[in-house]
Amino acid sequence: MAELTYRAAVAEGIAREMARDPSVVLIGEDVGSAGGAFKLTEGLFDRFGPRRVVDTPISEQAIVGAAMGAAMTGLRPVAELMFSDFFAVTWDMVVNQIAKSRYMTDGQVRIPLVIRTANGGGLRFGAQHSQAVESWLMAIPGLKVVAPSTPADVVGLMVAAIRDDDPVIVCESKALFATKGEVPDGEHVVPLGQAAVVRPGSDCTLVALASMVPRAVAAAERLHADHGIDAEVIDLRSLIPLDAQAILASVAKTSRLFTVEENPRVLGWGAEIVSLVADEGFWSLDAPIVRITSPHIPLPSAAVLEDAALPSVDRIVDTVRTKLEAAR
Repeated sequence: MAELTYRAAVAEGIAREMARDPSVVLIGEDVGSAGGAFKLTEGLFDRFGPRRVVDTPISEQAIVGAAMGAAMTGLRPVAELMFSDFFAVTWDMVVNQIAKSRYMTDGQVRIPLVIRTANGGGLRFGAQHSQAVESWLMAIPGLKVVAPSTPADVVGLMVAAIRDDDPVIVCESKALFATKGEVPDGEHVVPLGQAAVVRPGSDCTLVALASMVPRAVAAAERLHADHGIDAEVIDLRSLIPLDAQAILASVAKTSRLFTVEENPRVLGWGAEIVSLVADEGFWSLDAPIVRITSPHIPLPSAAVLEDAALPSVDRIVDTVRTKLEAAR
């Protein structure tokens, strides 16, 4: 078992599938000899060559359009969008073509396509390069959406995404690129739609995704050490498909639910979790559900303002402590 950075795990996951399956190709801006803008694809060009690791013009529409065509004609392309914000440029193809073609052809046309992208804030890139867009993507029928929080999950989810016959969006958290963790050797697949309980607890449930997972875990440890509150932390890992049973089982045990979301509050993925639990787990609840989110604003580039906007460990601790103490 090797220790890898989140950044290196991206290349590792892609490399494992490229070595296993010759139909897997990688395309995107600077993904070749440059190793990607964030060095997420280093070594792949040297190992697999220019026919399977293809640099493109600076055109997100060209990248996604070429990948869609390749997927429709027998390849398994992995396309990179440098920043997730640039999905906006490709929205018609993603929403009206890629997401719907298999359905509209009654399965005659498959699109085994992965679109990977650097997502979210934390690196001071400002309003146009720091958005957490997983809630945009989650809203589109026909897309699968995953967001790993650890190097092991980066590899396992990437492998599962590439093998899937439907289009899968892999949101790679920029704030986690430098983090490290152990990655299993050999075959390692994390099934899409399978959440993980990363910290068991009995007093409340914290549901988090991607960069918010380590913050939720850190908050849970502080809540236990300083306030005697035992919080369970669930890493969703996948938004579509969603592991509803894991969420409901945890709420049945703890009776209190908090979501920890990087995306802006309005129509964030946590709203869907709230709806799910209200519909199917209402009688398990002993208190109202609480969402801990970013405000509904463009993310600022100034360090102090970006830090204030994103949910912090301090804010998670204060919110959970205040709500639980008020309910006692």
